[in-house]
Amino acid sequence: MNPLGASIREGGVAFRVWAPRCRSVDVVADGRRPIPLAVGPDGLFEVSLPAVTAGARYQYRLDGERFRPDPVSRWQPEGVHGPSVVVDPHDFAWTDQTFRGHPRAELVFYELHVGTFTTAGTFEAMIRHLGALVDLGVTAIELLPIAEFPGSRNWGYDGAHLYAPQSTYGGPAGLRRLVDAAHRVGLSVFLDVVYNHLGPEGNYLAEFGPYFTDRYRTPWGTAVNYDGADGAGVRRHVVENATYWAREFHVDGLRLDAIHAIFDESPVHILTELTEAARKEAAALGRPFYVVAESHDNDRRLVLPREQGGVGLDGVWSDDFHHAVHARLTGEHGGYYTDFTEPSLLPKAIAEGFAFQGEFSQYFAAPRGTPSADVPGEHFVIFVQNHDQVGNRAQGDRLGSIVPFEAVKLAAALMFVAPALPLIFMGEEYGETAPFQFFTSFLDRDLADAVRHGRTAEFSRFAWQGAVPDPGEPSTFVRSRLSHALAQAPRHRELREYYRQWLALRRSHPALGSRGKDRTRATLDDPVLVVDRASGTGERVRLVANLSRERRPAPEMHGWRALLDSADARWGGPGEPALVPFHALLLEATG
Repeated sequence: MNPLGASIREGGVAFRVWAPRCRSVDVVADGRRPIPLAVGPDGLFEVSLPAVTAGARYQYRLDGERFRPDPVSRWQPEGVHGPSVVVDPHDFAWTDQTFRGHPRAELVFYELHVGTFTTAGTFEAMIRHLGALVDLGVTAIELLPIAEFPGSRNWGYDGAHLYAPQSTYGGPAGLRRLVDAAHRVGLSVFLDVVYNHLGPEGNYLAEFGPYFTDRYRTPWGTAVNYDGADGAGVRRHVVENATYWAREFHVDGLRLDAIHAIFDESPVHILTELTEAARKEAAALGRPFYVVAESHDNDRRLVLPREQGGVGLDGVWSDDFHHAVHARLTGEHGGYYTDFTEPSLLPKAIAEGFAFQGEFSQYFAAPRGTPSADVPGEHFVIFVQNHDQVGNRAQGDRLGSIVPFEAVKLAAALMFVAPALPLIFMGEEYGETAPFQFFTSFLDRDLADAVRHGRTAEFSRFAWQGAVPDPGEPSTFVRSRLSHALAQAPRHRELREYYRQWLALRRSHPALGSRGKDRTRATLDDPVLVVDRASGTGERVRLVANLSRERRPAPEMHGWRALLDSADARWGGPGEPALVPFHALLLEATG
């Protein structure tokens, strides 16, 4: 089936658009007179124009009166409301032919926001930092959503053009150069994509077709219409988007935002369909393709194979791990942390993947979760910080600004010792002190006001103090930029080296890493947490962690030797043998 959008053909460009709600569609390219598209079956309109070439700017005229961007525009250099641009995907010389990706079990994610990762805030400005991430031990960078959004400042979850890499980040050419450079140094590239809602600013899809439905409700309003009798074109829009990233940008995987807000009662779930299609597309390039989802449901079926009644995704984020660690180290119990006052939830999240496996959740006011102990560890992505858990705090404050330095290292140890895939949030590895705050640059003043007031109201369930920064103020965005030079400062340098050493051990020690979850045991003799792990060939490691602010006796060392000690002076620690406050000691069995 020919793709939608503007496609380069021999001697011109073919324009194809799904617009069943339109009586007529014309294309206006480079200011020429409108050319009508012929309507075909199922609301597909198309025409081929021989005089048009790559770089041409064009718009569709709907019903002879409204000029709109292409729903599958590949580039929006003038923003979400402006004209689309014809892009030739073959006009780039890829050099990544020898890159073969990574096994799923070896993924170590580094989540970053393109606009604040560097001062320039572009795809290409990131390239010079890729070597440092490889040295750290990262195997995959995960970009917060890059679909074209309003203005120049946004987390990306308000994207309106799923196919168009953000113009202020460097557009499609910049993204291709970044992916090619990442593959050159051995890094996979994942994109965070939003298939549960679009816009609202710049979202014209409803004028073209039945993209949305009021049969379901989401936090953003009406749901995307994946299972309606008139929804075949909507499904195609999203499935082709997933394959598009694999084919035209050589992307290695997707992180799906908030899939609990995706509703589909079709025989084949939309998530299954897009995952299988993207894997097939990537296989043509000789690489694997992974799809990881964010969901608050703790549903094991997301990662079970299709033949076992599952959706067939590769992984799912485990918020439970973060919440259990964070509540224990900070003492915060507002909002969703209200469910994590029970100490036993932390060892359960470490050893089993989910803490809530059907128990009643006070926050959700319903039972939550499914059994997870038997689900392999490589299906769980865990973290002690991420864009949500930092940026959705009132002040956007990072973990290092609210707990002692030793507690930061302890949190990292709990993440790295667990049989799961770790995710590091940009700057976390060296203790970045800049906050990561929520920022936007909406052109619609009413929308900007609604977002500002809405965030203030949202935080009423938490006990956080201080005024909520105005998302629309440029200073909110500027405050959130990383300071990479900080990584060379004392204590920050030691923290980064501590992270690097942990990741090296995960790669080299047979008892560590995401495999072997069935041989993992976590026990809590409060306040001392012990995590035991064993390899299939008998090697054993043990993490002894003091979760309290009080000193504890040194652990019994007979038959064990220290592999990594968070209190070691090399990592900025006090260098004492006892279990100092928030101490994490990794031991290896000697016999």
